Amino acid sequence: MRRAKFAAGSKGSVRWVSILRLTLALAAVWWVSQHIPQPALLSPLLAQEDTNPKVGADAFDTSATSTSRSSKPGIKHRTFIDSIKAGGYIGVIIILMSVVAVAFVIEHGLTIRKERLMPEAAMDQLEDLIARGDIQAAVQFCEDPRNYSLATDVVLAGLERFQTSEFGFADYKSAVEEAGEDHTARLYRKTDGLNIIGVIAPMLGLFGTVEGMMESFNIIASTEGAAQPYQLADSISKALVTTWLGLVVAIPSMVAFSYFRNKIDSLVSECGKRVERVLTPLSRRR
Repeated sequence: MRRAKFAAGSKGSVRWVSILRLTLALAAVWWVSQHIPQPALLSPLLAQEDTNPKVGADAFDTSATSTSRSSKPGIKHRTFIDSIKAGGYIGVIIILMSVVAVAFVIEHGLTIRKERLMPEAAMDQLEDLIARGDIQAAVQFCEDPRNYSLATDVVLAGLERFQTSEFGFADYKSAVEEAGEDHTARLYRKTDGLNIIGVIAPMLGLFGTVEGMMESFNIIASTEGAAQPYQLADSISKALVTTWLGLVVAIPSMVAFSYFRNKIDSLVSECGKRVERVLTPLSRRR
């Protein structure tokens, strides 16, 4: 049984590693496409010149003229950083939200895992103490801050109900269920931050889009319809960049939110079965 679980877990980890590698590869390709300059247009022109010298000469003259025009000092090609800056203050807010989302993902990845919620060594020791009937030692073990976890806290609730209630042998399970539901709700609330970011980020992007289009129409109105394209470029860039940033932040946040919610469900279910097995000897006692 443990081998089957381990195999399933290893398959899941391999799948996530493959997805991560594919994402990194796509990001690398995109970065290279943004930073490597476009190749010159001389090779197709030279091929045309071999077949038709006149056409090649005319095309070369035309390309040389366009190249000389594009190489004028007044023309500046926009970089990726310039596009980010075009987002304005709304783009800055979305980028800050992305930093917070990354922090949430790292924190959840460190805390929402089996080793933190249900340490196997601690559960084995508790199971041995309760099986031997040493309830007081089991309570002290659970109360030790060094042994704190979701599973030990749930077991502690059941042991305390068993000791204090006259019918503790019969109703300790209700205390375990209440403690388990409380911890599950806390874990769910931890992931709400990713959900909020995933919902707000595209709305901020839409807000930036509306603001950018309003600025564009204001420029058109102030110039009485004679606005030049370069006068509208900044406003249109703001409209597009903020939408893009909002989607870039929202999509991974929602994916991470769904992943951690499913992981919580799986871990809580497994923890419940483990706690029930640890506390089974209590149901045999008066």
